[in-house]
Order: sequence, then structure tokens, then C-alpha cells
Amino acid sequence: MNKNKLRIAAFQRHPVFDDLQKTTARLQEDLRWCRDHGVELAIFPESYLLGYASDAPTIALRALSINSPAFQQMLSDLSVFETDIMIGFFEQGAAGIYNSAAVIRRGRLLGTYAKQHPNERGVLAGAASPVFDRSGFSFGINICNDANYPACAMTLSQQGAQLLCYPLNNMLSPSTAEKWRSKSVDNLRQRAMENGCWVASSDVVGTHENKISHGCTCIIAPDGSMVARVNEGEAGVIVFDIPILAFK
Repeated sequence: MNKNKLRIAAFQRHPVFDDLQKTTARLQEDLRWCRDHGVELAIFPESYLLGYASDAPTIALRALSINSPAFQQMLSDLSVFETDIMIGFFEQGAAGIYNSAAVIRRGRLLGTYAKQHPNERGVLAGAASPVFDRSGFSFGINICNDANYPACAMTLSQQGAQLLCYPLNNMLSPSTAEKWRSKSVDNLRQRAMENGCWVASSDVVGTHENKISHGCTCIIAPDGSMVARVNEGEAGVIVFDIPILAFK
């Protein structure tokens, strides 16, 4: 592996609801694939662990504490893989529920990022903007709606992040999904160009309860050009070697 590059994989996956064992089994399968392809960082969608929801009662049922036996078992099940994992979930914190993304390395939780602009009922806004490191390469996280707020990405870039990761969940009503079909890509391109950073997103795809996601899983260069994308309407994965930015 070229030490001046970070090999990432962004997964576009059908959502799984209320079945952590099934999600973990899928993750293990995908991570075996990552191992075979030398992937150092794998990105999965927003709220992927137990499924996305926007209503407070369902969110409460799907919220997991990072100290819960279920979450700890998931960490243990993934501990054999060397690929760093970024995955979304509703997090039950001490103060309430957050829409979070966890960064996991060899079964150890490196940290979480909580969505700063949640659009789900009963979900608290996060305040911290942690930056993570893999092989000397800095990356940070914004989640879905955060892409509409340039300051979220700028805060990460100012801390030296070279890659901005966006777990997404664009499972929306058909008319709303059509509206965001191009808008989501436009937002990601803008965040890349404003900050001179690479951008990678991971989205769900398919239909669920009269909603649809076309899928917006892509990798965008600092100049705003799209260098890779999973086909709309299909589950899949893209792999790309992100070069370390000398000026960061």
C-alpha cells in the first residue's frame, strides 16, 4: 500500500431494520471483501446499524448505548478486521439520543460524531467535531443534513481533515427523493471545493414503506469533480486511493 494514499471504500446498501445480528453479519461479509482489497477505511450509511427513522418512538427503540451488551458484542464480532469502520446509528447518550456515526478499529471504538443539524424528532444536536487519523491521514465526519451547513465541514477542514465523510440516508418520499437526487451531489461538491478536501459519501438504496432512495454514494475530488460513484438504484461499493494533500 502506498503510504502517501489512503484506500477507502464507500458502500451503498439496502437498509436493514431492527436486526443487529443481520447487520453485523452483512458488515462481516463486506469487511472480508475489504480485507481482500486492501481497504483501510470503510464507510457505511447513516443509521445503518438498526435502520433510520424520523419519529421519536421508533428512534427511541433503535437507540443503542455504546456501553450496551449489544453494541459491545458488535464490536467484538468486528474485532478481527483491520479495516477502520465508519457506521451510523442512533446513540443513547446520558443526556438523550443522538444521530451518530462510530469509528471502529479492530473492535475498539475510537470515537463518535453526533449530527449537528438533526432533522429527526427527539434527537439532540451534537457539538463536537472530532478528527480521526488512519496511517497519517486525517478525516472527519458530517452526517446527511449537516451537508447543508458549510460551517460543519469548515470546522473539520480547519483542524486538518483531508477527507470529509458523509454517511447519508436519503430514503424519502418519491417527490422529495427526486428533489434531492441532484441536490445531495451538489452539496457534496460545494463542501469539497470550499475546503479543498476530498469528500466521500455512503447512502442506502431501494424502497421501504412508500419511500425510495436512489442512492448517493460517491467520491469527490477537492476541485469538485466526481471520481467514483455507485450506480443509482443499485447496491454496490466503490474503492479509491485518496492521496494525502501536501498543504493540509
